Amino acid sequence: MWLWELRDIAIIGIGLLISILGVTRASLYVPLVLTAVYAFLSIRLDGSSILDFIRYAAAFLITRQQTYEWRLS
Repeated sequence: MWLWELRDIAIIGIGLLISILGVTRASLYVPLVLTAVYAFLSIRLDGSSILDFIRYAAAFLITRQQTYEWRLS
């Protein structure tokens, strides 16, 4: 069983390449930290990940309009 999807592996791989260039050329550790955080958040267990949960929560709380109907019973 894989911990990541193929898309996540590609993003992590590209992020690691950019991170290695950043560390060796300019001593920048920010891309390495961002890649590690993304790798941690995108680990999949039972078909969902922490990143999916954060996306759903942001959509529910911020980006999608919530409608409420008040009725008199």
